[in-house]
Amino acid sequence: MSELSSEVLRTALAGVPGGPRGILPLPDVTGDLHARAVIASDLSFTISDPHSADDPIIWVNPAFERVTGYSATDMVGRNCRVLQGPRTDRTVVARIHDALQQGHTVADTLLNYRKDGSPFWNQVVISPVYDADGRLTHHVGIQADVTARVEQERAREAALGEAQAARARLHLLAQVSEELARRLDYDDALVALAEIAVSRLATWGFVVVTNERGRLERLHVAARHPVRAQDAHDLETGDPSWLMRSAVFELARTDDRRFDAQPFAIDAEALASQVPGHSLELLRRLGVGSALAVPLRARDGFIGALCLMHDTMDGFTAEDVVTAAHVGQRAALALDNVRLYLRERSAALTLQHSLLPDVPTVPGLDVAASYLPALHRAEVGGDWFDVLPLPDGAIGLAVGDVVGHDLGAAASMGQLRSVLRSHAWSGARAGRVIAHLDELVRGLGMADLATCVYLRLEPSGASDPTADRLTYSRAGHPPPLIRLPGGEVRPLDQALTTPVGVVNPRSPDPQAEVELPRGAMLVVYTDGLIERRDRSLKDGIDDLVRALAAVSDDACAADVRDQLVGRFVGAEQEDDVCVLVVRRPVGVSPEPPDGPPTR
Repeated sequence: MSELSSEVLRTALAGVPGGPRGILPLPDVTGDLHARAVIASDLSFTISDPHSADDPIIWVNPAFERVTGYSATDMVGRNCRVLQGPRTDRTVVARIHDALQQGHTVADTLLNYRKDGSPFWNQVVISPVYDADGRLTHHVGIQADVTARVEQERAREAALGEAQAARARLHLLAQVSEELARRLDYDDALVALAEIAVSRLATWGFVVVTNERGRLERLHVAARHPVRAQDAHDLETGDPSWLMRSAVFELARTDDRRFDAQPFAIDAEALASQVPGHSLELLRRLGVGSALAVPLRARDGFIGALCLMHDTMDGFTAEDVVTAAHVGQRAALALDNVRLYLRERSAALTLQHSLLPDVPTVPGLDVAASYLPALHRAEVGGDWFDVLPLPDGAIGLAVGDVVGHDLGAAASMGQLRSVLRSHAWSGARAGRVIAHLDELVRGLGMADLATCVYLRLEPSGASDPTADRLTYSRAGHPPPLIRLPGGEVRPLDQALTTPVGVVNPRSPDPQAEVELPRGAMLVVYTDGLIERRDRSLKDGIDDLVRALAAVSDDACAADVRDQLVGRFVGAEQEDDVCVLVVRRPVGVSPEPPDGPPTR
């Protein structure tokens, strides 16, 4: 080694890379402890000559040869860029070059390659070396193979990235599930799915649902950026026939359940030949670089597709693809649940409406009734009312409540109403109608627990034009109320027996009788009108009495019904509500009974 090399090494090892330096002459390198340390070190050292073209290497230590596989003979006269390769970060290379050009020490880590082509991570420190007069003489480089450390860090970063991606995916799936679960309207559910999926995974996209014959049933197009919302709306409301023929939809509806959704580039020429002019312009404005088709498969097979679009060719990452597949699976089941609910609801609603009667016109009576399902959504339950003009001239009035808010409750209600009607039609007294109903229900196991009140209103005719005869019997039902002219309210709290279907240890057919004067109002209701979690049934009845007392003497039955419903029924009612209001207006004489006497 030359004396100059020894001085350079000594300066480098002194650890003072910048500014003029005093250099101790070391004529005998072999006896120089510093030089021997550099040669024996596990850190690779290089010295280059910045005054020669391309700053070539003029010396390397044995550690450099061991780490890189290049011998001193291979390296002397060549620039260190020989260590660079296809995956070397060019921005790091440029950063090192700029620092040396400015005379600064630079430290960085980059991917280098050994002589045999194998990569390694190289932590590099390069310092300029100056002589006593402050002139740049050499560059000293120190390299360390930090491959193990970098790979560990990258493995930790990858694991962290996977955990974060999984957490984000789970959050998205939870959001999809929550939004769809709380929407019982099919169109709302589709809108929620499209908006959530597009905002997270795509530039724009659409959800399409088909019917049992594979024809388009519903479509919603969503765009991530609000500026494209109108384009999305115009595409949704335009001619959708092209969509059903599109490659993205055909791909999604494949019968192969092993189908693995993968993004694909949009064929611009094929698109132009398939899509009509205005729709094509909308697609281009939204962006048609690549697409990802995710089938929506539920219990009975294909129900639709989630089609995600990106405005660039490589817009979807591998994580996006995995997430979209999970979203499709979760959304398909949720949408199918909504569909099944709507089918059951439609059937139950049809049954409910077929069982609840239209309020008949009864000469001499003002009658109004209302049925309100729990939460205004199910629109089906076990409450019912009936107004039945009987052959003997009496009027049968009934209000009942079967436990439950579903199709089973509606079916049970229909059975009870039919049985009660048949016994009421026979002219039986009120107590016997309730007793017959209870006996048949318990004997045949027809219904679950239910309450019911039955009343017979018998017009007095000319014999007593001031009042009608009212008999009643209650099977576990809240007391009806009579409001007399002037505001006094009397509860009909007698003739109480056990609910329908429950064994009655007392008198099997209790019955009570009262008068219904002209101008009085009869209000019959179910407990859903007055009972709340924060209010007992008794307190509710007391409130109802006060509300009924406050209505006008001249109010018609419909007005009274509406006032009571408005006063007691909230937006989030917890139970079905049924209200029946009957009023005998003053000065209106009923038709006298012309049938057989009552029993």
